[in-house]
Amino acid sequence: MWKNVGYYNGKMGPLEEMEVPMGDRALYFGDGIYEATCAANRIPFAIDDHLDRMYNSLRLLEIPFQMEREQVKGELQKVLDAAEEAPIHFLYWQITRGNGPRNHVFPQGVEPSLMIFVKPHTMKPMDIPYKLISMEDNRFKLCNIKTLNLIPSVLANQRAAEAGCDEAVLHRGSRVTECAHSNISILKDGVLRTAPTDELILPGITRKHLLALAKEHGIPTLELPFSMVELMNADEAIVTSSSALCMRVESIDGIPVGGKDPQRLKLLQDAYLAKFQRETAK
Repeated sequence: MWKNVGYYNGKMGPLEEMEVPMGDRALYFGDGIYEATCAANRIPFAIDDHLDRMYNSLRLLEIPFQMEREQVKGELQKVLDAAEEAPIHFLYWQITRGNGPRNHVFPQGVEPSLMIFVKPHTMKPMDIPYKLISMEDNRFKLCNIKTLNLIPSVLANQRAAEAGCDEAVLHRGSRVTECAHSNISILKDGVLRTAPTDELILPGITRKHLLALAKEHGIPTLELPFSMVELMNADEAIVTSSSALCMRVESIDGIPVGGKDPQRLKLLQDAYLAKFQRETAK
């Protein structure tokens, strides 16, 4: 067993010692997709949701990955099982178009490559709120695909870190899209509202679960774009991601936000944590 486990096309070992061929198209073009989730008791959370999105991203990028769902699950489990014991593990995997000479055109006769890693993970406590900065969303319009092309998000997250914040909320003009590596929703007048899953946002798994949990607990939902003004005036602003679940926002650009509907927010947070614990129990 290893603390951090790496895997590349069937070869497994300590993550720090693993190597990727220089011909892998991830290195030249970011030509691939990825998924990530947390695991407790070596049970990956919401794995079928992640695999659904994985195969859809592969389809949209025309990557001919032939491995069947159950085989992918088996390879992911193999890496999880090789990791040292930890309360929570972070499970990441990516699929690229494969290895070949650098050329923009798809290589012929090349098999896609599968890379996986697992490492210990500590989830952020949901009672510690996020601070955000706001930035213009300058990403290309394929945000619904979970591609490896993340430079705008990397830069946005760097600006957030430099400002002492946890995330950057992105907007195109007045319309809020999502955060650098999370989705964002609001509670207003008892309604949970989040942007629709068009080409401007990633169809987040946690976002999907939050909508379902809201409906289960009698909270109306609305999938409709909202503006920065509406975000700043929301009763609560909520950032969701697979690695941090459901986080309250306390400020944006140093201006306090939310804090007006703590009961509904706590209901959603507790419901989400219970779902995670229930689905990853031994």
